[in-house]
Amino acid sequence: MAVITHDKRNTLFRYLLWLAGLILLAISAWYFTRPAPLLVQLVKVERGLVEAIVSNTRAGTVKACRRAKLAPPAGGQIAHLLVKKGQRVKANQILLELWNDDLQAQAQLAQEQLGTAQTQAQQACMQADLAEKEAERAQQLKEKGFISAEGVDQKASAAKVSRAGCEAARSQIEQSRARIEAAHAGLRRMVLRAPFGGVVADISGELGEYATPSPPGIPTPPAIDLIDDSCMFVSAPIDEVDAADITAGQASRITLDAIKGKSFAGKVKRVAPYVLELEKQARTVEVEVAFDEPPKDENLLVGYSADVEIVHAIHDNVLRIPTQAVLEGKRVLLYRPDGTLEERTVTTGLANWDHTEIISGLSEGDQIVMSLDQAGVKAGVRVQPEEGKSAK
Repeated sequence: MAVITHDKRNTLFRYLLWLAGLILLAISAWYFTRPAPLLVQLVKVERGLVEAIVSNTRAGTVKACRRAKLAPPAGGQIAHLLVKKGQRVKANQILLELWNDDLQAQAQLAQEQLGTAQTQAQQACMQADLAEKEAERAQQLKEKGFISAEGVDQKASAAKVSRAGCEAARSQIEQSRARIEAAHAGLRRMVLRAPFGGVVADISGELGEYATPSPPGIPTPPAIDLIDDSCMFVSAPIDEVDAADITAGQASRITLDAIKGKSFAGKVKRVAPYVLELEKQARTVEVEVAFDEPPKDENLLVGYSADVEIVHAIHDNVLRIPTQAVLEGKRVLLYRPDGTLEERTVTTGLANWDHTEIISGLSEGDQIVMSLDQAGVKAGVRVQPEEGKSAK
């Protein structure tokens, strides 16, 4: 009986050994064949600055503070073209002159007429002075009885007529001067001057061609396009839903496609009081942003395409995370100490393309996943941080 019991115990022990071996083999197989943890990029929740930014919906344009499309006040044939494209001119400098020989002849004639009128007036006034003296002598002779009262009246009347002739001759002088001024005004209409200093951007017309002012409602190419490049700003369209956040004086950043890797500080100088509806589905408000200091080392040209970022709110020393780490529904994947990921819902504040403010749901120093587009990255999986690739 004791021998049978001993054999049963040996058999049970062998079974247990076999079972333990199978369990150990299964564990070994699972351990060596299990999938490796996913390598993910992590970022720490930190404190810093978060700005609320409004950007243009389409490319803006660098414009000059003053730009004039000039044409002569009168039409005529171009007789003198005194500037070239790209030439820098000063204020009041003559740009072109139309044919005006007839007006110059009229001005010369008016000048000659003035000389004649002045001579005639001098003669008439001398005669008037002489006639008045004769009238005075006649009065004296009448008092002595050498001349009748009728003779005195005749002398007095002649003096008055002569004085009237003198005044008429003097009015002819003023008329001649007015004709001269009218002739000079006509000459000024034939000369185009620069209203301000700047650069000649374009010229429409050549010597001998006919230049005309633009009639109302009929667009005509200007004779000269003049740009004042000493002052420039950026005009950019902003979506109508963001317009309420923008006011004059707000700080801005300007980037130019032609000047890579640099941004320039600016300020909002004007917000249009109306909405542009050129595109019914994308209504915009025009915003003008002035440079704090125009680029000095770069060749800033009117017409460059530009983008603006207008800062309308700032929160400093707040918890923040990269905006690209936020999932839809304001969720993030939190890295737990055991190496697994946990989905966490957060409350956010200000946000921009780079950073999002965290009001609640995370603590400073927590690590969250940045590589959300990586296959298999989701809550509950085991991951391993990529060495040397923790985002800051």
